Amino acid sequence: MTIAIKELQINDAIRDKEIRLIGDDGEQLGIMSSAEALEIAESRNLDLVKVAPNAKPPVCKIVDYGKYRFEMAKREKEARKNQHVIETKEIRLSLKIDTHDFETKVGHAKKFLESGNKVKVSIRFRGREMAHPEIGTKTMERFAEACADCSTVAKPAKLEGRQMLMFLSAKPNK
Repeated sequence: MTIAIKELQINDAIRDKEIRLIGDDGEQLGIMSSAEALEIAESRNLDLVKVAPNAKPPVCKIVDYGKYRFEMAKREKEARKNQHVIETKEIRLSLKIDTHDFETKVGHAKKFLESGNKVKVSIRFRGREMAHPEIGTKTMERFAEACADCSTVAKPAKLEGRQMLMFLSAKPNK
């Protein structure tokens, strides 16, 4: 949790000469010394928290610190829940793949792409298959054409050692 790492200065830890103070109901109380601001916060039985330390002058707010930390943690948790991490899914083809197997793999790739992931398509060359990389290139092109309605080729087919790789990414939604 980032709120635990990012230590905020509260009450006596604030040592700036003058600060901009925001009250507990959100109104601007103006620029004053940190001692005056601390007195106001203590008179309301609340804490003085530095919310913008890089501003000129630094901005402090009168809040209940425990409630403030809880709300910040809740907001960060909600932000993490709403973000989508793009994963790279791998589809392995063979040089002598049959039509039904090929269509099944295309179906899986389309499903991955529609859920927003990237797809890494690979062909492993075994034994004498290394003598015919053009067959692998044709298979990769056929795969890219089959997935063309929902993807774009992020990285075209390239032979790396005994493996040919190609990367597909989902088309951006309009």
